[in-house]
Amino acid sequence: MRQWISVAKEALNQISTVARFLCLLHVTDKYLCSPTLAYGPSMLPTLNLTGDVILSEQVSYRLGRVGPGDIVLVRSPTDPLKIVTKRILGLEGDRVTFYDPLSGDICRTVVVPKGHVWIQGDNIYASNDSRYFGPVPYGLIQGKAFFRVWPPDSFGRLGP
Repeated sequence: MRQWISVAKEALNQISTVARFLCLLHVTDKYLCSPTLAYGPSMLPTLNLTGDVILSEQVSYRLGRVGPGDIVLVRSPTDPLKIVTKRILGLEGDRVTFYDPLSGDICRTVVVPKGHVWIQGDNIYASNDSRYFGPVPYGLIQGKAFFRVWPPDSFGRLGP
C-alpha cells in the first residue's frame, strides 16, 4: 500500500509541474509575447509574401504605447476570425491623407475619431485596410510586432 501512495504522490507532483508550466506558457503567450505567422502581399516589402514568423508583444498597446510607424496585429473588422498585420499611420485626432490607387488619382483626408487608429499595409496596391473599412477601434489591436524570427536571412528588429 505504501508503494502505491508513493507512486501516487510522485504522479501528482509531475502533473502539478506540467500544469504550472502550461499556465506559465499560456500567460506568456496571451499577455506578454507570442510568435505569429504573418503572410500575404499587404505588407510587402517589409514582410515576405510567403510568410514571416514574427514576435509580437501584448504590453505596449495595453499601456497606450503604440504610434505611427508601429506594425500591429489587428483583429480584422470585416472578418473577426482573422488577424491582420498592418502599420499604424494615425492615432485619434490625427489628420490622415491617403491615396486610393484603385479609384484613380483621388486623395482624401480623414480625421481619426476618438478611440480609433488608422492602419494601412505597406503595399498600397494589395492591402485591405482603413482606406476601405475606415478607422479601426483601438480595442481590436492584438499586439505590436517587434522582431522577425524567420526566415533567417531577415532575422532582426521590426518597426521604426
